[in-house]
Amino acid sequence: MTFQEFPSKHLLHREGTICNQFFILHKGLARAFYYKDAKDITAHFAIENTTITAIDSFIQRKKSRYNIELLEDTSLSYVNYYDWIKLLEDKPHYEKYARIFLENIYIDIAERIEDLLFHSAKERYVKLNNKFPSLQQRVNLGYIASYIGITQETLSRIRAEK
Repeated sequence: MTFQEFPSKHLLHREGTICNQFFILHKGLARAFYYKDAKDITAHFAIENTTITAIDSFIQRKKSRYNIELLEDTSLSYVNYYDWIKLLEDKPHYEKYARIFLENIYIDIAERIEDLLFHSAKERYVKLNNKFPSLQQRVNLGYIASYIGITQETLSRIRAEK
């Protein structure tokens, strides 16, 4: 693993390229986002002690549609795909950690799909606040609105209901 520090607004990964690293944030905040109809849509947030990558690209070695941007000055560790594969080949007992890592990503994705399919915008907002209590103070509210699939105006109405 490599440790590095980056400033806010730094792009860890750019769409249209293969994502060669997965990142573990020690301090800071990141988001994965994509563009749809010229709009910036947030797909994932990562805070301290969590991971972020373009998982489909990382695993399948295909170009990604996602960007990964730092929203604060961030310190992180990352591992390169080929180093990760070599580690798992050389030390099979680390496969347990790979499995746990992938299970957590699967759970996040499954919960995200379920939220979008079965929960109201207000329920998604409340769940996001429970998962990331300090997020509202740390990010642009437009990012939160796009993450839960609503406009900023709708988010303002939901927040006013408290």
